[in-house]
Amino acid sequence: MTRESAGILLYRHEAERLRVLLAHPGGPFWHSRDAGAWSIPKGGIETGETPEQAARREFHEELGSPAVGVLMPLGRLRQRGGKWVQAFALEGEFDPARLSSNQCRIEWPPRSGRYGEFPEIDRAAWFGIDEARERMLESQAPLLDRLETLLYGEG
Repeated sequence: MTRESAGILLYRHEAERLRVLLAHPGGPFWHSRDAGAWSIPKGGIETGETPEQAARREFHEELGSPAVGVLMPLGRLRQRGGKWVQAFALEGEFDPARLSSNQCRIEWPPRSGRYGEFPEIDRAAWFGIDEARERMLESQAPLLDRLETLLYGEG
């Protein structure tokens, strides 16, 4: 399992409010979880890939839409499980109704020997910053502060 991943925090301004796009992981483990479960679209950096290339690839694989535009670095952070995430901000649009995620094979229930195919991302949605803080993985929440600093400066 890779310990390095990269992802994109897509954002837009709507009625003078900053909104961010978050993705909800698919599969039975996350099915009934909401608060603290959402994430930026992200995934492992493959051999020979730059973090930016990996972030764009993962965005496309997980949402079914290319990440077009200039990526702005948000830095690295370490998730609770120990994985490092290199994050980028991108201003853009995405219609959550057009989500088309790749599938992943998961053993479920764990250690049962039975496998199923599940979408890596089962839904995506736009959130204001305050609601995004409640919905996303706690270890990724600093990305919201970094985005606000990048866009509006300190304070």
